[in-house]
Amino acid sequence: MSEICYLTGPARSGKSRHAVSRAALWGDRVVVVASYRPDPADAEMAERLRRHRAERPPGWRTLEAPADPAGALTVLDPPPAGVLFDSVVTWAAARFDRPDEAILADWRDQLARLAAAPFPVIVVGDEVGWSLVPMERELRRFRDLMGQLGQLTAAAAAEAWLFVAGCPVRLK
Repeated sequence: MSEICYLTGPARSGKSRHAVSRAALWGDRVVVVASYRPDPADAEMAERLRRHRAERPPGWRTLEAPADPAGALTVLDPPPAGVLFDSVVTWAAARFDRPDEAILADWRDQLARLAAAPFPVIVVGDEVGWSLVPMERELRRFRDLMGQLGQLTAAAAAEAWLFVAGCPVRLK
């Protein structure tokens, strides 16, 4: 059985940097699951992804598996020493055209399979609901869905951490 560690917080809070430093303790056989396929027309996101990759050790493998991350991990040979999944929000955003219950059911399935994996998993999430209530209905839906996904992930995790201004606060 895997042990899931959930790291969450607002944008630029230090959670991804911490995830990399924590996963580095597993050595060179770390797999980073990229839950987002970049749009070639989005230069800002491409630069953001480039910076994230540059912060990781060069020997780490990146697995682009937005459709079924947990399933893609089962066929790796040899299995990784650990997995860094970044992030729940980009995974969910790619499915936002589906009903909330379908997205939540898919994430429950992903979490169950990650928890059954023979390696530890760090899951990075984002806290998106800490500001004003959005005026647009779809933005409120997104905020609420991300809150539900965060709750599911924290419940499945052995450890959960909140990052604020670069400082980790242990939740469980």
